[in-house]
Amino acid sequence: MGCVPAPATDRRGLAYGTSAYLLWGAFPLYFPLLEPAGTVEILASRMAWSLVTVLVLLRLTGGFAGVRAAVADRRAFGLLVAAAVLIAVNWGVYIWGVNSKHVVETSLGYFINPLFTIVLGVVVLGERLRRAQWVAVGIGAAAVVVITVDFGRLPWIALVLAFSFGMYGYCKKRADVGAADSLAIETGVQFVPAVIALAVLGAQGDLVFGTRWSTSLLLALAGVVTAVPLLLFAAGTRRLPLSVVGLLQYLTPVLQFGVGVGIRHEPLPTSELIGFVLVWVALLVLTVDGLRHQRAARQTSRLEPALV
Repeated sequence: MGCVPAPATDRRGLAYGTSAYLLWGAFPLYFPLLEPAGTVEILASRMAWSLVTVLVLLRLTGGFAGVRAAVADRRAFGLLVAAAVLIAVNWGVYIWGVNSKHVVETSLGYFINPLFTIVLGVVVLGERLRRAQWVAVGIGAAAVVVITVDFGRLPWIALVLAFSFGMYGYCKKRADVGAADSLAIETGVQFVPAVIALAVLGAQGDLVFGTRWSTSLLLALAGVVTAVPLLLFAAGTRRLPLSVVGLLQYLTPVLQFGVGVGIRHEPLPTSELIGFVLVWVALLVLTVDGLRHQRAARQTSRLEPALV
């Protein structure tokens, strides 16, 4: 019996996944264009216009049956409400970090995220780690310690981003609802608080939207900017092996790191660079171990029919 070849990487899936991570990596270039709008207005605009974008998309495509089914499922709806809160925290901290010239620290958060996801699997799901995974987590923890000593404080931006996005992914996975349908529910939950925040800013005379056409247009486009990469990501992950998705996810923090150091000219002290190198080493260990484990699993699955 001949060997079964490994499935080829789907070119469309690769294009979708790569496009999603490249767009996310370019976000540090987009949000400063929204100034002088503050973090609250940018976040509220992103929430409100994302709902408008997704509703239009659902209207033009599959309709709202998936949304109604998810709302009727109390467990799925509860998980998506939690996801809405978590991603709102993630967006708010990220926007503040980028516009406060902490792009390098925000990139660290997304470098740490895969390591946090592993710890989440152990603590919440009771998963057991292989030796290489424990080594990667240990190196990642050492990196956080090094950067904390350099900062004189915990790198809270990075840690909040890693925690909120990791838990967001966990809630989304447990809810098991389609990308557009789940995003419609999440932004629907966020819509009323977003409108209230915009109304308060308007009453205080601090609302930038409507005062200049260019900034107003960019604030409105925040919905498209949010929805498009999420939908590309969902389309890509349905077509790609997890090993490929795992490698693609590093595109975003690499680009963000490059923007912070190369374009925004943020300082990168030696000790902080050492911390980043440790994180990269941890991710390398994690990636190599994941590829080896997947290869071994494929070989085992090929041998099983011959043993029956």
